[in-house]
Amino acid sequence: MNEDQAPLERRADELRAELRTADNHQLAFVTYTSFHEESPNQGFFEFFYWGKPVVLPSEDFIARDPESNQALPPIHQAMILYYFYSSKGSPPAGNWISFSELADGQFYNTAFQSYTSKKICTHFDKDYQAFEEKCLSLCGEKIDFGDGAFQYQILPQVAILTVLWKGDDEFPPSYKILFQDTADYHLPTDACAILASMLTGKLVE
Repeated sequence: MNEDQAPLERRADELRAELRTADNHQLAFVTYTSFHEESPNQGFFEFFYWGKPVVLPSEDFIARDPESNQALPPIHQAMILYYFYSSKGSPPAGNWISFSELADGQFYNTAFQSYTSKKICTHFDKDYQAFEEKCLSLCGEKIDFGDGAFQYQILPQVAILTVLWKGDDEFPPSYKILFQDTADYHLPTDACAILASMLTGKLVE
């Protein structure tokens, strides 16, 4: 195991221990996933993560690719487990909010912008076509927001938006990452930051 992943693995094991005591039907309800019961309160959850199908057996809570049965990498295991552990009943998603509007997001916002929005802006600058093509290649759904925006459904109740505001003679272009306003009901803020960092990496690779 990579030493950097050791704390993540330990936390994932702690979350699995907590989830094994939960009611799986209730978990399915608050996470908007499907639970297929194979014996009393045992079975597997089925859902999409980053647009790809995933199964999560309630016996071990190790997320797997349903075709290969291979376990997902540790960082993805952690994000999925945080989602299942943190999710609670939420109202329907309404608006898009900035990272600073998440719980404790204001405190970490400067650092967050440095490894997300500023990185995207440095990479694309005024090459708006390249930004759009890259977003579409990552299965971003184009929506009407700003001068160009693409929605990514990461988990059943967690979506991220990349937004472009084109520059002019007085102002440079601006790129932002926004979250559904229900994000706090489903993930801790640090997990939201990790997902945004993952998306940024995919955009600028």
